Amino acid sequence: MGAAFLASWPWDNLGFFKYVLYGPLVGKAVASRAWEPSSPDHWLFLLLALFALRAFTYQLWSSYSNMLFLTRRRRIVRDGVDFEQIDNEWDWDNFLILQILMAATALYAFPSLQRLPGWDGRGLAVAGLLHVAATEPLFYVAHRAFHGGRLFSRYHALHHSMKVPTPFTAAFATPLEHLVLAALMALPLAGAYAAGVGSVGLAFAYVLGFDFLRAMGHCNVELFPAGLFRAVPFLRYLIYTPTYHTVHHTGKEANFCLFMPLFDRLGGTLDANSWDLQTKNRAGADEVPDFVFLAHVVDVMQSMHVPFVMRTFASTPFAVRAFLLPLWPISLCFMFMVWAWSKTFVISYYHLRGKLHQTWAVPRYGFHYFLPFAKDGINDQIELAILRAEKMGVKVVSLAALNKNEALNGGGTLFVNKHPDLRVRVVHGNTLTAAVILNEIPEGTAEVFMTGATSKLGRAIALYLCRKRIRVMMMTLSKDRFQRIQKEASPEHQRYLVQVTKFQSAGQCKTWIVGKWLSPREQRWAPPGTHFHQFVVPPILGFRRDCTYGKLAAMRLPKDARGLGSCEFSLERGVVHACHAGGVVHFLEGYTHHEVGAIDVDRIDLVWKAALKHGIRPV
Repeated sequence: MGAAFLASWPWDNLGFFKYVLYGPLVGKAVASRAWEPSSPDHWLFLLLALFALRAFTYQLWSSYSNMLFLTRRRRIVRDGVDFEQIDNEWDWDNFLILQILMAATALYAFPSLQRLPGWDGRGLAVAGLLHVAATEPLFYVAHRAFHGGRLFSRYHALHHSMKVPTPFTAAFATPLEHLVLAALMALPLAGAYAAGVGSVGLAFAYVLGFDFLRAMGHCNVELFPAGLFRAVPFLRYLIYTPTYHTVHHTGKEANFCLFMPLFDRLGGTLDANSWDLQTKNRAGADEVPDFVFLAHVVDVMQSMHVPFVMRTFASTPFAVRAFLLPLWPISLCFMFMVWAWSKTFVISYYHLRGKLHQTWAVPRYGFHYFLPFAKDGINDQIELAILRAEKMGVKVVSLAALNKNEALNGGGTLFVNKHPDLRVRVVHGNTLTAAVILNEIPEGTAEVFMTGATSKLGRAIALYLCRKRIRVMMMTLSKDRFQRIQKEASPEHQRYLVQVTKFQSAGQCKTWIVGKWLSPREQRWAPPGTHFHQFVVPPILGFRRDCTYGKLAAMRLPKDARGLGSCEFSLERGVVHACHAGGVVHFLEGYTHHEVGAIDVDRIDLVWKAALKHGIRPV
């Protein structure tokens, strides 16, 4: 059986090319220099500007609702928005294409609309009256009709299929619903125009106000102070709240109004618990995470790869995209602001086995970790985050990437030694990182070459491999550091650890383990067919076409992880860095020790098996 009429968008298969539908309007606006007030097609510029502002309105609400550092206590539905919902809502702006074409058609059909004055205050009163007298009751009737029988299953069920209301959910509906909504939205404007008091300013004010309230109602964050409705009780019938509309999404049998609950009261569909729930959600409660992954920002471009900037962009592996380059100066200013004033903040979360896992970000960028004068400030930020987690009752804090740098804080030993009574377990996750790298090395490998060989990870990998009787060429100029590591191996295995000081020594070795940055000149010493395994941050750039480059150690979270909706840097969906996964294993296994400082080589296989047991799989 075919799809219902007007239940799908005719440009569904066009992908990004759907924006070509704006082409005729944009082309005519450019050709006629429509941005100039004297242009006969000035109305085209105003129309395009209005629809750009409409899109921006929804994006701003999306950004706000994803600012967990501001909104997490007042979130109504506490589940995270997962990749499936993000994909479904990817084309949330389809309705804007439909409605701009409808608006342009109306302006061509009625040329007098192209010559409206800039503002007429009387029009606002007429439009407001018509909104209350016509748009609100007609929407209420139409909305209830869409909840009945075939209309719901064929059309409105799509809108209600989203598990967590978001500002984009407000726009996620079928063409038929948006045609009805556009007609109802046009009534007050048409009435003002017919009364001779229409204006450009009224069109902007009413349409943007309409979108503002639609997005607000779906933002999943309670905004209105409960005391406001106690002080002025009748206001609860004049303006809905995000909680009020979320009750409709969860129950589907009450709270059908557009913006004014008065019509639910008159129609007998007002949920009596709406105000108690609104008071509860406004008061808020901070959920205590059981696990925290303490990350940091990589660079200015990557700072835009967070849900509160662009949710859809954050749901894909990071890549530098041309459309983001104009935002670089804004992101640079943001960097200086967080450097000066910000503390560690929440950026994302998910649930696993019924427990809340959060990612917190230290407000420092990658290059800060290499500035000598910034070291103490970074450690202060990490320490404050650990103490905050301790106070909240967090079970495990896992340090990411440079936050566990040996030169910075000894892989976390600084904090554990300073606060010996910590109940929260501080871990660096490097044991699982080492296990991931080791399990990538093909069976039968007889020799490897390693840079960064005397670091925590390098030491553990070298000691593990020599036990397997694999020859390890450890690239280091420090004889003392090499000998200290060699002495940790048993006498029968020491001969498998070899110090080298030149890259030429690896000219015949096709397995390179990279823990220190390699320049193109250094990479050229690798023979053709070499595979570069990496644990260096940031990862090396692949210059050799005749070689292959591994990504940073990572693992896929279990399938029962709920609410995953953002990617960690350049990793694919559902995949996290091994240090993140290592912290998760530490939490799931209920280990009671801190994992800081040197890696216990004897635990590498144990942690690897524990990860697999919990469904945490290699990529």
